[in-house]
Amino acid sequence: MFKNIHYIWANILGLVDSYRHKGLRNKLIDSIRSKGIKNEEVLEAMGRVPRHLFMDSSFINFSYTDKAFPIAAGQTISQPYTVAFQTELLDVQRHQKVLEVGTGSGYQTALLLELGARVYTIERQRQLFLAAQKTLTPLNYKPIFFYGDGYEGLPAYAPFDRILVTAAAPKIPQSLLNQLTVGGLLVIPEGDQFGQKMMRIVRESEDHFQRSEHGYFSFVPLLRGKNN
Repeated sequence: MFKNIHYIWANILGLVDSYRHKGLRNKLIDSIRSKGIKNEEVLEAMGRVPRHLFMDSSFINFSYTDKAFPIAAGQTISQPYTVAFQTELLDVQRHQKVLEVGTGSGYQTALLLELGARVYTIERQRQLFLAAQKTLTPLNYKPIFFYGDGYEGLPAYAPFDRILVTAAAPKIPQSLLNQLTVGGLLVIPEGDQFGQKMMRIVRESEDHFQRSEHGYFSFVPLLRGKNN
């Protein structure tokens, strides 16, 4: 149902998702699966999100290669494998309340919505905050958008079952840990420009967090404040 609605809206508005695009997307998903992603719900959701509609026009012909590409404001749309890896670690269940720190292009936001989450997404770059709405809304994706400081999260809307951070912090913000439900998960790359570890943190009780490391990645830095 969701799939058909998204495609109908896209076609009405001239946002074409052709058979060629779908074929390229299927090949990309096969590649990601071969690299070790096992969660079929994540892979199927990626198959429903037209990544080319989230790309700058100068890179659109490369939308279904497994690479990161620049978007506005000096940011990137992450490599599809990295998106799948983070999403698999997050273990999103339908109807869970998810905070996404770093809306970026909106591609990851769409994937979380395809998995049935209630998504609250925050972006510090005003240009990206506006652009993501312009992309997601015509495709009938309906997260709750916020323009603000991702370091602080959204305490007024906490707690969250899941928190996903799409930029690297030198130290995991305590403010985000505080906004997890007991039993909730936070996935975040931790480190600096010389190396970042993907961290998965489970809040086991009010004052105890279990941390595990899941390989090395490269993300843009998580910055404080808002940028007009």
